[in-house]
Amino acid sequence: MSEQDEGRPGEWPVLVRVPVEPVEAAMEADAADAAASHSALAVRGPLFGVAAQDRDQGGGRRWRVVVEVTHGCPQQARDALNSQLWFHAKDQAKSRQERRTLLTAVARLEKEPVDELTVLGVRYRVVRAEEYAAVDEHGGIETPRPTDPEPLTPDWSPGSGARSPRVDDNLVLNPDAPLSPLQAAERLALRPLAYSGTGFPAPVLADSARAVKSHPDVLLMPTAFLIVERSGNGPWSPGSALQATAHDARRTLDFALTWMEPRTRSLIPYDADTTVDARRPATGTTDAAAPQLRELAEAADRLRAGRCDQVEAAGTVYRIARSRRLLRSGPDGPESPRPSDTSTHIPTALHPRLDEDGTVHFDEPAGDDPAP
Repeated sequence: MSEQDEGRPGEWPVLVRVPVEPVEAAMEADAADAAASHSALAVRGPLFGVAAQDRDQGGGRRWRVVVEVTHGCPQQARDALNSQLWFHAKDQAKSRQERRTLLTAVARLEKEPVDELTVLGVRYRVVRAEEYAAVDEHGGIETPRPTDPEPLTPDWSPGSGARSPRVDDNLVLNPDAPLSPLQAAERLALRPLAYSGTGFPAPVLADSARAVKSHPDVLLMPTAFLIVERSGNGPWSPGSALQATAHDARRTLDFALTWMEPRTRSLIPYDADTTVDARRPATGTTDAAAPQLRELAEAADRLRAGRCDQVEAAGTVYRIARSRRLLRSGPDGPESPRPSDTSTHIPTALHPRLDEDGTVHFDEPAGDDPAP
């Protein structure tokens, strides 16, 4: 790090560790190939979650993610924290005083757009990450890499998604963790990333430029995966939430093609039995619907034939995309929502009233006080 860099508060050196294990070396080679073929970035926009810092655990600059950084607006992340604290009070509180403390925090989250609070010695913060993807010279979004984690035996059974890993599960945000050379290069290259262009409102541009100075370092979050889709020559648009693995995204697409799309396209009635889908159409399916259902089923079957990351059906191309996220960090930790970030709704009570004895009053709305 140069003397000029040392003068920038909150910007730390990056620890680089050269991969020596075969798997690590293969992943680094994959990353090099991807950087050569997908050299541009497409920024989708911000995502939000919640990180926590245990002040009494000697964690230093480390924060851990307690609400996955996948939410589309700050209030969704606050609501998730609200629920987490409410259920903690209901199921895990060890005393009336502990429950009251938790419910006091819940009551505040029900009324205020709070971005930071401390509860029982744990500091919670709503955090902001930037989602982006690598694209090639033709605008094609990067698909999963050969070394991205995959199950040894893909499970396509209904309900198997409940057993899949969650995005950001047990993730610790540690800016001091060693990185591979290409990870370090990406992290350093993204430090000055800011919005630009006339398509952004002035407050958004100003907040973005300000964040580069107030939170000069960036942390690269684990890769996630999602479905993107495109009709004709139109732009790619997201078709699912983020998933922890490429197989989870493929399984989501399999369900969408065989179950959801037929109902959305009125090929199968919404009130049909849940077992009816494109692979198992109901008796009496119309002659017009049958070939369309078959096309959707065949596209879904191609997903199951191997590590297939793109299929086309009914004029729409579906692709499994590799999503990347960066989270800005400064001297006091990860970046919170910016003034120009907006939410789709306001804080509100999400659960019935819970008293300090742990009794849920289902017939009463949450009141002004955390406990009687």
